[in-house]
Amino acid sequence: MKKIEAIIKPFKLDEVKEALQDVGVQGMTVLEAKGYGRQKGHSELYRGAEYVIDFLPKIKIEVVVPDDMAQSVVDAIVGSARTGKIGDGKIFVSDVSDVIRIRTGETGPQAV
Repeated sequence: MKKIEAIIKPFKLDEVKEALQDVGVQGMTVLEAKGYGRQKGHSELYRGAEYVIDFLPKIKIEVVVPDDMAQSVVDAIVGSARTGKIGDGKIFVSDVSDVIRIRTGETGPQAV
């Protein structure tokens, strides 16, 4: 199994969710996050004073899928989250050794 974590722009969440549903993802975790990369934040004016916003709002999506679905999930995220501008985000793919469904005690791929 693979855990796929994607950091995306907030306004792309609905498109990414639909794309993931289209490839068969049945569940996901969505977190509001803040961060920066090459964007380095930006400056804004508020009541005449300039201040720097270091951390920009992002969305983090986490899904766990069988190994054979991982590439199609990554492709769906890339296709739906890309704007072509700086700050589109990142995708991290890692191995998952086990999953346990708390309610039933199921383990492995059945628990996903």
